[in-house]
Amino acid sequence: MGKKAQFTIGCGSGFSGDRTDGVPAVVDTLLRAGGQALIFETLAERTLALSQLAKNRDPEKGYEPLLDELLRPGMAACLRHGINIIGNFGAANPPAAARRVKALAQELGLPAPRIAVLSGDQLAEPEQLDYLRRTLDADLATLDIVSVNAYQGAREIAQALRAGAQIIVAGRVSDPSLTVGPALAHFGWDEDDWHRLGRATMAGHLLECGAQVTGGYFAVPGLKEVPGMDTLGFPVVSMDETGAFSVSKADYTGGLVSEQTVKEQLLYEVHDPAAYLTPDVTADISQVTVTPAGPDRIAVDGVTGHARPDTLKVNICYRGGWLAEAEISYAGIQAEARARLAAQTVQKRIGGRLKLRVDLIGAVSIFGDDDGDYLRRFPAGRTRDVRLRIAAAHRQREIAQLVLREVTALYTCGPAGGGGVRTSLSPRLNSMPGYVPRELAPARWAFLD
Repeated sequence: MGKKAQFTIGCGSGFSGDRTDGVPAVVDTLLRAGGQALIFETLAERTLALSQLAKNRDPEKGYEPLLDELLRPGMAACLRHGINIIGNFGAANPPAAARRVKALAQELGLPAPRIAVLSGDQLAEPEQLDYLRRTLDADLATLDIVSVNAYQGAREIAQALRAGAQIIVAGRVSDPSLTVGPALAHFGWDEDDWHRLGRATMAGHLLECGAQVTGGYFAVPGLKEVPGMDTLGFPVVSMDETGAFSVSKADYTGGLVSEQTVKEQLLYEVHDPAAYLTPDVTADISQVTVTPAGPDRIAVDGVTGHARPDTLKVNICYRGGWLAEAEISYAGIQAEARARLAAQTVQKRIGGRLKLRVDLIGAVSIFGDDDGDYLRRFPAGRTRDVRLRIAAAHRQREIAQLVLREVTALYTCGPAGGGGVRTSLSPRLNSMPGYVPRELAPARWAFLD
């Protein structure tokens, strides 16, 4: 295998709803660096279920709502300079997303790009569902299922790029696979080169959450200062043929990349540092080194990898009834005591029919719990501005609505001085994990045309 040139890849989005104005700076940085790929990570478990519901309402929807805003600023430059675009912005409907990408290119006056569409993550075949029924503790037959998706890997991304794809539209692929796929295609690594795949996976792990690694999720005033929070740059990774890499950020942007930001993101959502399971590899960061390599640039080395798991993780989303939320504010003398009395009143009136979650926002809420134990243990204080939140979930809409009615009634039924009631009733989505043998959920890809 001949030695290939440096591989440089940037991230333009860390989740659905992320800022879109950071994309131009990332694209400009890739152009100056001779970069090869730009990724967009837009999926989470609940995001995918919401996308499926959107597709159910309209068969041409169900993909990332901000797709146009994400791609419009940089598509022309990427296509012109050979920067591949890879994203899981297809969500529940990759074919429709691909058609929208093609239409956007036409609107921008660009030659029709070669767009590859990935599939295989949506599990609906009887043998797939039968396997899950046999292996899960829950009875799937009793659940109102919205979506069942397997986390697919990088192999098909790499295959499509090698075949000439310029844009890859995926649904549920593993977040790091968005980076591993183009690295595989660029360097021509073997698919069982576990050490290199492990390194590329952790590079993808640093990229996947966008501005988290460039100071966003890191910032704490007075403890962990971050400059230019209003202009945070998105991350860029440069990798060599061995898989060793450095992470930086888009040029001329705010934020920072430091040993601390990188260490925090390396450990983010990693249960076992020696065995980070993905569809592509079992990555091992137990011996990782993190070293400054220049201003806002950190070199990462020492990552290794082991054989990939035999199974793919599956996320099952199902309807969980209705979530009722209601809030009311109390201020001034004995504000917290009045809020507590209001909560006790509502609990006595409907607590037998609903399990209530009670929070005193401004006094005790973040560390509360659904059983209310923490609220009972937390001594009453003298907070002079508190907002009471009461929430409950129930399969029957009319039962959940009782929360809204009772909190609204506090206006005149007391305690004194409650105001600013806001109520919300929304369908609830629940999720559970599962696993299937990878041969039971094969991934595929095809060009749009």
